[in-house]
Amino acid sequence: MEDLGRRRPPTGLARLLFRIPVRLCRMGLGRLLGGRFLLINHVGRVSGRMRQVVVEVVEHEPGDGSYVVASGFGPNADWYRNVLRTPQVTIQVRGRTFPVTAVSLPAEEGAELMARYAPRHPAAARQLARFMGFAVDGSAADYREVGRRIPFVRFMPR
Repeated sequence: MEDLGRRRPPTGLARLLFRIPVRLCRMGLGRLLGGRFLLINHVGRVSGRMRQVVVEVVEHEPGDGSYVVASGFGPNADWYRNVLRTPQVTIQVRGRTFPVTAVSLPAEEGAELMARYAPRHPAAARQLARFMGFAVDGSAADYREVGRRIPFVRFMPR
């Protein structure tokens, strides 16, 4: 794995494009995103206002009903910092909304999550790695190393 340098969250037109899934959810069309994406309703750590973001589901555990997501813009992403500050949030998946508690995962668990995710979604895994500023060779070892550097959050039902 090669570290190409971190990317910053999008601004301008790119930011508007990234917000399209949020708008779909607000219009009641969140089901169109399927089960691979979820909407997080969270409280802004500075403003105290309600915020929303759509992120990709890395793993869903039907047994306990938890969902795991990655912070594609790293530990400085606003939504990530917000849910660490106020972990009681709601998520919407396939049109259903329910209360959850956000739990930050240790780096080693992130490594294993990324290693399991990559073979299931090779193109998305490679894109996420590049998005975060890493070049990977496609090996499990490379994806584990990327997973150690990307913050992961598990949303546990309340």
